[in-house]
Amino acid sequence: MDDYPLLNVFWTMLWFFLWIMWLFLLFKVITDIFRDESLHGWGKAGWLIFCILLPYLGVLVYVIARGKSMGQRDVKQARDSEAAFQDYIRKTAGTAPAGGGSATDELARLADLKDKGAITAEEFEKAKTKVLS
Repeated sequence: MDDYPLLNVFWTMLWFFLWIMWLFLLFKVITDIFRDESLHGWGKAGWLIFCILLPYLGVLVYVIARGKSMGQRDVKQARDSEAAFQDYIRKTAGTAPAGGGSATDELARLADLKDKGAITAEEFEKAKTKVLS
């Protein structure tokens, strides 16, 4: 260990860290190329070939040329994922997506109206049939 100074260990770790960061960026660019709906076949193939044949230059040019839209696609994907998750929660919990209550809440409200005399037993049965169908 005496023949490898501490400064060289630092530089080696720095270059290794930068290389790993670049690999993450390369994979991010490649996945962005494939998920971009505005690019079509030849455009995707061109960017992919550029990033594979001249990786450092290809990634740098891609980030400069398409970095802003890359960020917008990230935000759109995050929003879509959140919307899908919220929709899943609503379906699992049994609530309507438009902000209305579930069938159980609606039946409880109808029973309350019947108990208060606001609707008749016949109206209650019709409304109950409509809610349950």
